[in-house]
Amino acid sequence: MDLNDTPERAVYRARLRGWLQENARHAPAEAPGLHVADVAGFRAWQRRLAEAGYAGIMWPREYGGQGLGPMEQAIVNAELGAAGLPGVLDMIGVGNLGPTLIAHGTAAQKEQHLRPLLHAEEMWCQLFSEPAAGSDLAAVRTRAARTGDGGWRLDGQKVWTTNAQHAAFGLLLARTDPAVPKHRGLTMFVVPMRAPGVAVRPLRQIGGEAGFNEVFLDGVALGADAVVGEVGAGWSVAMTCLMYERFTLLTAIDQVGVGPDTFLGPLVGTAEVRRPDVLRRLGRLTADLYALRYTAYRALTAVDRGRVPGPEAGLGKITLIDAAMEGLLLQFELLGPESLEGPSGRLMHELQGLRSGGGTHEVLRNTIGERVLGLPAEPRADKDVPFQDLAS
Repeated sequence: MDLNDTPERAVYRARLRGWLQENARHAPAEAPGLHVADVAGFRAWQRRLAEAGYAGIMWPREYGGQGLGPMEQAIVNAELGAAGLPGVLDMIGVGNLGPTLIAHGTAAQKEQHLRPLLHAEEMWCQLFSEPAAGSDLAAVRTRAARTGDGGWRLDGQKVWTTNAQHAAFGLLLARTDPAVPKHRGLTMFVVPMRAPGVAVRPLRQIGGEAGFNEVFLDGVALGADAVVGEVGAGWSVAMTCLMYERFTLLTAIDQVGVGPDTFLGPLVGTAEVRRPDVLRRLGRLTADLYALRYTAYRALTAVDRGRVPGPEAGLGKITLIDAAMEGLLLQFELLGPESLEGPSGRLMHELQGLRSGGGTHEVLRNTIGERVLGLPAEPRADKDVPFQDLAS
């Protein structure tokens, strides 16, 4: 692991820092969090970042990016975090969906969508999870059936969709062939979110916010040109998208916003913070969070040297969520229920959704056990069975 900038990266960081100082007045004053109700100011800020070359850092230049690597993206994220400024509003679109279109999309799809996506003229959402297919993504039931004119008809439901209420387009995984095993009968589509038959319904959470959504698809008509990649190869396209999600999370480690100060700050000056049992718990949480940070730095260094982030990244997600929730619960225990009001309470609300986002703890532990520790795979009776037989 090497945390020192090369001379070229030191120049890049200094130039970026100067630009941020000059342009900070244009950034929204509100902290973005995971979900934003009023997106206008954040869209304008993303557009400004893109025009200056500080969005789409790893995108190829021919698609409006900078053609740089993950370390430069990490530098941008770190400097934005240090300055207290938001990054791109459409992190899912710029970080995951745009690169997936670059890898698998047609020339027409790239021409139509990539520049508007990067400059926040279009927001995008990821239409993967369903009520009966969350962590088991290959079990999606949303159906895409061919029509007589060569197009497709979509019917089904998606859930926990971030930014669906703001999105112009979504990348949707649907089942196109139920007669083959579940991983082989899937296809990826670009879906206009304002097309007839698309209905977005906000999901109100315990804190009152409604950042997630459920999306209903009732006879949505798509043309043949809506397919991303090959028909029946949707699982491969989905894995590309999830790989880029790992890249995005690695490079954003300095923007996570959860550190020892998150829990210790409100306790400073109280008598309880000096109790030996409290100090032990705080010490353990601090060690976990610093271990997570430096594990991410090691992984980022490996990526910079040409490796692809593996499934061990899931352990970081488990550590972050568990440590954050334990630290907040300690804070609430010591300060009382009134501490639920304000940033700590809002963070606890967000964490409830993050426990499932990107895979539940149980599924991530299975993946780590099988692919990192080499433990025997969990028995899977459905692996080679046609999906339509499973459904029945």
